[in-house]
Amino acid sequence: MRETRSIETAGSHALVDQFGRVATDLRVSLTDRCNLRCTYCMPEEGLAWLPSEQQLTDDEVVRLIRVAVERLGVTEVRFTGGEPLIRRGLVGIVAATARLEPRPRMSITTNGIGLERLAVPLRDAGLDRVNVSLDTLDPARFVALTRRDRHADVLRGLRAAASAGLTPVKINTVLMRDINEDEAPALLSFALAYGYQLRFIEQMPLDAQHQWDRHTMVTADEILAALAPFDLRPDSVSRGTAPAETWLVPDHLDAAGEPARVGVIGSVTRPFCGDCDRTRLTADGQVRNCLFATEESDLRKLLRDGAPDEEIADAWQTAMRGKRAGHGIDDPTFLQPARPMSAIGG
Repeated sequence: MRETRSIETAGSHALVDQFGRVATDLRVSLTDRCNLRCTYCMPEEGLAWLPSEQQLTDDEVVRLIRVAVERLGVTEVRFTGGEPLIRRGLVGIVAATARLEPRPRMSITTNGIGLERLAVPLRDAGLDRVNVSLDTLDPARFVALTRRDRHADVLRGLRAAASAGLTPVKINTVLMRDINEDEAPALLSFALAYGYQLRFIEQMPLDAQHQWDRHTMVTADEILAALAPFDLRPDSVSRGTAPAETWLVPDHLDAAGEPARVGVIGSVTRPFCGDCDRTRLTADGQVRNCLFATEESDLRKLLRDGAPDEEIADAWQTAMRGKRAGHGIDDPTFLQPARPMSAIGG
């Protein structure tokens, strides 16, 4: 369990916003590209990808992570995308991050395609665990959702991650009305059978098509109602700054022999903005102080203009001080970010 760091314990060089929240969790998007075309994320033809010259190089990614860890108090690094497994330098980036002092905990959020091949190299490089996105157990429905016939690859990736010890292996699932909302019990049964930890996530307004509609979103309450046959019990362990509310699943153990849990991330109906400890770095070197931020701060230009680490750290702190109190989805003036989730990172 992670503990929320206060301003007093974080020190003067921490990423502290105007509301006293301290960012210790860095989400690093390694690419905006993806090898799936999920209907709730992007159009079938894909998107206009970032030109290669605008993307951070491997060395630039590692340098910014080093600044975050050594100068700004970041203790956890999550590699995201697009699809991070398609980044050619991924293993080297993980290995370089593992050599930092103090060493941050590292995880990756992936669609699982390619994980069968990369699980062991990533473990050997220092990766601690993985989150794998899986919205359905039905191969045909997977094709309809992702426009790609890769369901078996995802399942093999999950098994490879568990076998390599990248545990706990977590599954991220987005339920969508009239599409896969009927699968909640089956997905939990699947996770329990294999010792995975399942997290249901409310669909958020981060699609490239800007077609998200709150009224058609499957809510946290609906998800929990669908799981009623499992007789879930409240989890006594505090969630801390973690986004998921968790429940114990009676009579089941996870892969480590601990009581099995299922989580629900109610980003829309049960926002956890007050405990947010995240800062985000896009593949082209922009700091985002919130997943739903409409403004970004350019660290790539500082890097390429020869700025020293101290100047980069100062700019990062300034960017985080402007973080809003909440994402504002319920505000009538809410504007969906121009960038979709695939370009922001989870």
